Amino acid sequence: MQFMLLFSRQGKLRLQKWYVPLSDKERKKISRDLVQTILARKPKMCSFLEWRDLKIVYKRYASLYFCCAVEDQDNELITLEIIHRYVELLDKYFGSVCELDIIFNFEKAYFILDEFLLGGEAQETSKKNVLKAIEQADLLQEVHSEAEAPRSVLEEIGLT
Repeated sequence: MQFMLLFSRQGKLRLQKWYVPLSDKERKKISRDLVQTILARKPKMCSFLEWRDLKIVYKRYASLYFCCAVEDQDNELITLEIIHRYVELLDKYFGSVCELDIIFNFEKAYFILDEFLLGGEAQETSKKNVLKAIEQADLLQEVHSEAEAPRSVLEEIGLT
């Protein structure tokens, strides 16, 4: 996989993960072109399209489009399954994920993606294992936050 983009029906980019080195200018142009191309397509059209020297695989879930670019020899159906698995992971974590979850918890959306994909390849296919890793990271973050939380003066001298 070369990259993954999540964008709204209005064309707003919500998440982007690039697995190939490109300049910011190139990334913006690719994102803009792809978003326009996909949004212009009719709902009943195929979710695969040839674009430049890549295959684009996309799927719309509610108000979000999930779009991946893969090399010509890669399997489109596996890519579609990867998109679906990512949506399932987001659903499990957020409880029926919506665009606002991605906007306000983008770091969690990236973390889930990074637990699932490594270098554009699926590194863990088990939803249970990915969710367990996320749960452990959340717990670690919670413990770390509590350890750094400022204590009151009364707590400092043992009066509470």
